[in-house]
Amino acid sequence: MKRLNIKIQTHGCKLNIADSQGIAKSFHTAGHVISSDTDNNTDVFILNSCTVTHVADSKARQAIRKAKRINPEALIVMTGCYAERDKKNIESINEVDLVVGNKEKRYIVDEVLNKLDIQIKGKIEPVGGYPLIGRSRASIKIQEGCDQVCSYCIIPSVRGRERSVPPENLINQINELSANGIKEVVLTGTQLGNYGFDLNEVSLGKLLIKILKETDVPRIRVSSLQPKEIDSEIISIWNNDGLGRICPHFHVPLQSGSDRILKVMRRRYTSSEYLHIVSNIKDLVPEASVTSDVIVGFPGESDSEFSQTIDVVGKAKLSDVHVFPYSKRPGTTAFYSKNHVQDSVIKQRSKELLNLVDELSGAAKKSLIGKERSILWEGQSKASGLTEDYFKVVRKFSRAPEDEISKEKIKGLEDNKIIV
Repeated sequence: MKRLNIKIQTHGCKLNIADSQGIAKSFHTAGHVISSDTDNNTDVFILNSCTVTHVADSKARQAIRKAKRINPEALIVMTGCYAERDKKNIESINEVDLVVGNKEKRYIVDEVLNKLDIQIKGKIEPVGGYPLIGRSRASIKIQEGCDQVCSYCIIPSVRGRERSVPPENLINQINELSANGIKEVVLTGTQLGNYGFDLNEVSLGKLLIKILKETDVPRIRVSSLQPKEIDSEIISIWNNDGLGRICPHFHVPLQSGSDRILKVMRRRYTSSEYLHIVSNIKDLVPEASVTSDVIVGFPGESDSEFSQTIDVVGKAKLSDVHVFPYSKRPGTTAFYSKNHVQDSVIKQRSKELLNLVDELSGAAKKSLIGKERSILWEGQSKASGLTEDYFKVVRKFSRAPEDEISKEKIKGLEDNKIIV
């Protein structure tokens, strides 16, 4: 059987990165080669797509067409959330040879071999090292799906209902990654705080303790938690069993600072509750950074309601914010609203919020000057890395570290970049 050269490109969230890691491992185990570059030798190009906004859809189509131009003879495969949501239309794109939805990802190796009419004749031994997506960090999917069904969100449609991965499977995955040089695992999912609801006597807190006790990976990061999922009990794990290993970074989506908009979005907290939760995090874990997501221009959002968002983001003193201009997603409740905000207004509001985010991010970076941070260095040159509290740094004054993780003193800022 022919040994295929596979290129995987990932768009979107850390959950997709975790899925891509699984796809890479499946092809590697089957004896195929995972390529780090898109070149003329690529036999199969796989795009693991996102569909959270119309911009994500557009980027997926552009990436597919570019891949076909570079690799005209390659099999072009689209998988991921966009493939799950709009399979029929994607199949009509000339450059796409195969569409594999989220539900069929586990069978993607067989789907590709069938499409290429390759018959399996005996096992091909894997070649090369363990296929790593994301260099020295790896995303681990601990749960998938969402039962919350926010009015703007397409994810429940493309990821399904909530379901948890058994702890034993996760421990095995993490230990395997650690044995292959991974220094940080990022626990990902759609609703991490609900982890274990469908398992016996399992919760996110119990999983974290189990990982701390049964693995030796140096750094553990929790990718995102909903506001109501963060209480003093879960935060205490950061300060006790997880001290020094669980990264002091909390990504807590806000989406809007208007209580009316939050209610229409079907979010389960108020702006004051959000501010209290962020304050509690900072009180209990003083060195923690808090980042967030905000949607600008949700249907019906008035000028005063957008001002409330500006106010809440400022009061929370967030380290960074992903700003998402509202995007119509067919099949969601908000899509059918008759009170959509004009694109020009959304653009102006996004610009205003981004200006505030730049100020807050700059202040957070300046506060690090003179402090020591643990940095996970990436790439062969180890020229840049990530602090435990999720700040990217570049090495300019310090010598190249001998280890992938090193303690460094923050020297200053240059072109808005943190320098060590």
